[in-house]
Amino acid sequence: MEPNRTRRTPCTARAPRARPTRRALLALTAAAGLLLTACSAGGAADRSDAAEKHGGPPAPAPAPGERNSRSAPPTPGDSHLSTFALDVDTASYTYARRTLADGRVPDPSTVRPEEFVNSFRQDYRRPDGNGFSVTVDGARTTRPDWSLVRVGLATRGADPDGDRPPAALTFVIDVSGSMDEPGRLDLAKRSLDTMTDRLRDDDSVAVVTFSTRARTVLPMTRLGGHRGEVHDAVDGLRALTSTNLGAGVEAGYDTAVEGLREGATNRVVLISDALANTGETRPDAILRRIDSARREHGITLFGVGVGSDYGDALMERLADKGDGHTAYVSDTAEARRVFCVQLPQNIGLTARDAKAQVAFDPETVAEFRLVGYDDRAVADDDFRDDRVDGGEVGPGHTVTALYAVRTRPDADGHLATATVRWLDPATRAPHERSGALETGALRGSVWAASPRFQVTAVAAYFADALRAVGTDHGPALPGAPSLTRLADRAAALAEATEDKDVRALADAIRQADDTGRTGRTDTGESGE
Repeated sequence: MEPNRTRRTPCTARAPRARPTRRALLALTAAAGLLLTACSAGGAADRSDAAEKHGGPPAPAPAPGERNSRSAPPTPGDSHLSTFALDVDTASYTYARRTLADGRVPDPSTVRPEEFVNSFRQDYRRPDGNGFSVTVDGARTTRPDWSLVRVGLATRGADPDGDRPPAALTFVIDVSGSMDEPGRLDLAKRSLDTMTDRLRDDDSVAVVTFSTRARTVLPMTRLGGHRGEVHDAVDGLRALTSTNLGAGVEAGYDTAVEGLREGATNRVVLISDALANTGETRPDAILRRIDSARREHGITLFGVGVGSDYGDALMERLADKGDGHTAYVSDTAEARRVFCVQLPQNIGLTARDAKAQVAFDPETVAEFRLVGYDDRAVADDDFRDDRVDGGEVGPGHTVTALYAVRTRPDADGHLATATVRWLDPATRAPHERSGALETGALRGSVWAASPRFQVTAVAAYFADALRAVGTDHGPALPGAPSLTRLADRAAALAEATEDKDVRALADAIRQADDTGRTGRTDTGESGE
């Protein structure tokens, strides 16, 4: 029998707040001109069924063969389609909060609006089985003829005690010198100890570390009767010298392939500040190794970022290539969420290679633009090409896409149809489901909409403001409040929803406002 062990709780020490020098308010205030004024919970016509069963998509689904311009808002002569792979990452938002707490404005290149929006609970109806429900609603903004349209996708609820395949998890842990900073390796160790106690006996764990070199500390090991070995491997981790991320990824995937389990969820979990500085530092070479393991063995990647200096862009590219997700951990609460909720939740899948396509009606829509998803764009022709990579989504997830839409004057009738396509995780049979929105269902004011729609709008406006810092153009979204007004809206929503995450959003907006008045802009990561 293995000895009794005390369950650990993730913890961290937050870096001391620096008093900024004078800088970004003008950019932030100008950047934060973003108010919306209208939303709708109506018009979500949820048509369904397997595409192969009906021989095509339901409702007025997107037409293949038309191109979508992503560099500028479409005009009536352009494609009326918008196509993207689903993404449930949240690292960008959590890292922005950490940066603001340290008294800095995030570098705009690290701000991905879809990850801000997807960091919050939503009010979408959930399906009973695998796949998605589709909700489409919208609201008119203060800018004439402009609305915000929300496309919401939800999977079935996560059941911690429900059936799921066993997991074979290879933890690839950065033990370079930079990981010795409080809130990096110490937090990762405590988190892994806690998560090890919560995994099932039929799950397996391997541990690989990397600094100047990489080594396998623990080969793939079933947890039943062996949890003590995993705890010992984790407890023995010590920070060393350089960051040979390429060697770590190579050794991690080699270990995952050696310990591959048929019928299990085989995943590499990379925990690092992603500041590669020795060995193979070229992202493309590292990405090729990840891509080959994904294609040949179905091994996916879950990237967990740590540290005040963090290679956000590199971690994002690694996870995208590995059909996975990214999260960022800066404190105890985030560590619990990532290692004890998100990671176990992602062991089971409800959809593979999921893509969404939104068809805007050219009779009613003059132009539109998708907020975020810049690196998840898919060619419109490839929506139904199941060889083209999409996103992997597990139970308990919601995916939100927000569009700025300009309707034609006095437009009336069908506005848009959103269709999601995915492969069944077991049979890989394709399925589709759609929802539609009419112009008459647009709410007249965002702030009269459902509280969750308002939270979506606030998060998107906040990201839009941060992205505009240091640029010579304003925010992309139509209509815009100051950051002060936006923080007030978030605070009111936090009370209405009794949601601590929305309260943290309000605090982050106020920190951005304060930092903008007297602060400095983050210079971005230094690791790629």
